[in-house]
Amino acid sequence: MPTLPWTVPNTPPTGAEAHVMASRFETRTLWGALRFFAKTPSVWRQVNKAPGAYGASVKAAPLRRTFWTLSAWESPDALKRFASSAPHGPTAGGLRSQMKDAKFVRWQTTTDELPLDWAEALRRLT
Repeated sequence: MPTLPWTVPNTPPTGAEAHVMASRFETRTLWGALRFFAKTPSVWRQVNKAPGAYGASVKAAPLRRTFWTLSAWESPDALKRFASSAPHGPTAGGLRSQMKDAKFVRWQTTTDELPLDWAEALRRLT
């Protein structure tokens, strides 16, 4: 399973609160998975420039039509601004019809716990 490793666009302050979001997406078809996979690089570049992003990682199992994201943010507002801005916002809207299932979980941690553990995120997503 390809994984984009944890990247740290903005160095978080020590001991600060971090707002975590994990997601799992399953597409209806292999074509939908290929479309999702093709859109990932532009959104990944956006994460690396996003104000308030403390880190992110993406896992992909395109032949299983399943993708996971894991990210940490300085605030819920920083995450919301990222999610609604381009390219993420329009890309997510354009792929919505391709989705069979999606699940999102959020929790809080401290920046001392970064980078985040995929095992914990996957446990929370099941």
